[in-house]
Amino acid sequence: TIAAPLLFITGRLWSNFWGAIDGNGYYARSKDYIDIVEGKRQGIWNVPYIRGAYMIHESHLNMPEMAYDEGNDSDMKWCAKMRKLGIFMYVNNMQPFGHLLDLSSYSTDHLHNDLYQIIDNQPDWATKYLHENYSLNLQNGHEIAMPCPDVYWFPMVSEIFCRHLIEEMESFGQWSSGGHKDNRLDGGYENVPTRDIHMKQIGLEKQWLHFLKAYIVPVQAIVYPGFYSKGQAYMNFVVRYHPAGQPSLRPHHDASTYTINIALTRAGIDHEGGGCRFLRQNCSVIDTKLGWSLMHPGRLTHYHEGLPTTKGTRYIMVSFIDP
Repeated sequence: TIAAPLLFITGRLWSNFWGAIDGNGYYARSKDYIDIVEGKRQGIWNVPYIRGAYMIHESHLNMPEMAYDEGNDSDMKWCAKMRKLGIFMYVNNMQPFGHLLDLSSYSTDHLHNDLYQIIDNQPDWATKYLHENYSLNLQNGHEIAMPCPDVYWFPMVSEIFCRHLIEEMESFGQWSSGGHKDNRLDGGYENVPTRDIHMKQIGLEKQWLHFLKAYIVPVQAIVYPGFYSKGQAYMNFVVRYHPAGQPSLRPHHDASTYTINIALTRAGIDHEGGGCRFLRQNCSVIDTKLGWSLMHPGRLTHYHEGLPTTKGTRYIMVSFIDP
């Protein structure tokens, strides 16, 4: 008479039912709980507690006893009433019905709150924010583009990621001046300054480091075999190039073992000009693709510059990895 679809948080054993309760009506371990959640045993299971989503037979809807009690543990009190009335509760794991989100740390303080959910709700984050072709990078036999020697180019993030990150940065609004003095850095000096905002400034650095380890390091292991990256980075920032502000960046090396540079805007549509020129290799990447990342060595070999943006505003996301 009351049936619930099995719902659980992806990668965890937390679900919307209990397999057993103790003498006080609280959760107790049941020997088949894990097998049911993981789908090793399938069926429709009589259980003492369900929550969140279920179907109730119409004949019960007008019963006063069906009403929820206000206050703490209302779901437990309701299930206790159902057991006392002899109304059976079931959970069904015969097919996938969806999953639950972990909202324990969900904040509504940001412009795009989902952008910050990569740690607690990674599958949903990936569906929304990874590039639809990201998985191709990891397929055996797939050749990742190399537009310049030892410079790799691959799909990384979605269009909506690019838009949301730009909007978060513009909402924060505290772009650096582009001068050498920079109090955000240890020592307060930037040798090759850009007009930028650091991920740390908008509270996204922890999540971004998780992104680097989960999605950038696996690609690095393919294109630069033999180097085992820690995926650590102290400099993670969005740069804003504009003809009336900072249009370009002088030749320099990066303080990294390798660098990623993700295009957040569309060349020829959102801006004209721009790109990256590698001087020693005499090679440039100018027709950048939205959501695609460049990956290149940071020190010694790949002396490079940011080419002038001549119209519009160009945004890029940069990380100096394994400094």
